[in-house]
Amino acid sequence: MTPHAARGAAASRIDVGRVRADFPILRREVHGKPLVYLDNAATTQKPQPVLDAIAHYFTACNANVHRGVHLLSQLATDQYEGARDKVRAFFNARTVREIVFTRNSTEGINLVAHSFGGRVRAGDEVLISAMEHHSNIVPWQLLCERSGARLRVAPIDDRGDLLLDELDALIGPRTRIVAIAHMSNALGTINPVAEIVRMAHAKGAAVLLDGSQAAYHMPVDVRALDCDFYVATGHKLYGPTGIGVLYGKEALLEEMPPFLGGGDMIRSVTFERSTWNDLPHKFEAGTPHIAGAIGLGAAVDYITAIGLPDIQQHERELLDYATGVVAGVPGVRLIGTARNKASVLSFVLDDVHPHDIGTIVDREGVAIRTGHHCAQPVMERFGVPATARASLAMYNTREDIDALGRALHRVREVFA
Repeated sequence: MTPHAARGAAASRIDVGRVRADFPILRREVHGKPLVYLDNAATTQKPQPVLDAIAHYFTACNANVHRGVHLLSQLATDQYEGARDKVRAFFNARTVREIVFTRNSTEGINLVAHSFGGRVRAGDEVLISAMEHHSNIVPWQLLCERSGARLRVAPIDDRGDLLLDELDALIGPRTRIVAIAHMSNALGTINPVAEIVRMAHAKGAAVLLDGSQAAYHMPVDVRALDCDFYVATGHKLYGPTGIGVLYGKEALLEEMPPFLGGGDMIRSVTFERSTWNDLPHKFEAGTPHIAGAIGLGAAVDYITAIGLPDIQQHERELLDYATGVVAGVPGVRLIGTARNKASVLSFVLDDVHPHDIGTIVDREGVAIRTGHHCAQPVMERFGVPATARASLAMYNTREDIDALGRALHRVREVFA
């Protein structure tokens, strides 16, 4: 933990200036202007402790894990498995056996869809919502095609809120799994996931929660939520790309067959048959992303030291401010105004295509995302081809939002 992070953790709210000092990329310029990074829903920037942890692995103990008796292998294994325990604590899982390292949330969802999905039969149902990312749509479509099951979709209203009564009505005796975003990447909506889990369990359905967006904005306690599966991705948790997390209840993971075959996921192999390794290694075939896991562990340390409740409070206040600034630009229409939302502002501006908005805003040094955000059904629901999206993180400031506001006024000038 850096001194900056330590001082931030001691305060009732984070000291954003000290936090920003830990992120080297925030000191660079773009098109001759200071970088204003507001594309955090796509990926967050990385603090120095994460960069240092990755560099230390490669320069001091680069070796494969679990397979060597030499010192470097033992050091690498200790750091890799130590990162797993940090992730376990971060999500309050009961045991490290419930924490599977994946490449990203997408792989975690696919793992569940293939392995747990093996129990889904023709006539069964899988329930998702109308606000899902493609990663939480396509794997279930593929499962339904393989099995003959039916994909059901719970609707959302004009604000972007999930219609809970309709979702509850869609959970029936043939529903095998409910897969729902904890937080929408396109709208910012925070779903009442604890209530959804209770609804589904009352009718015998399992629940997977996609925490790709939620996990770096708010505390997540998988035991309190009682979800069966939870996925998150490292690169949005201020960690590296190529590393993700699947939490699964131990009893379910024990019953599930392996997703991929190969080294490290086996106990024994003969040409006649193979037997599987203990959890979680049964689901981690081949050499893992060792540096990625170690970097994720460092990111979890960093977030924990600052404190997710303080981060959440800072981002909530910043979102309120940003909503006023962006909505105050003539011609702007916000897409997604849910009663409970976090850190995402999607919008359209008159007849200006979002890609043009993004291009002009970029020339002003402000990085936002434009497009359908891998959520084309959401765009269809709101009758737009795409949106511009500004998304916030702990290192963003009101000055960043003011820069966005000025850049949007510049867009209006260009297209006047």
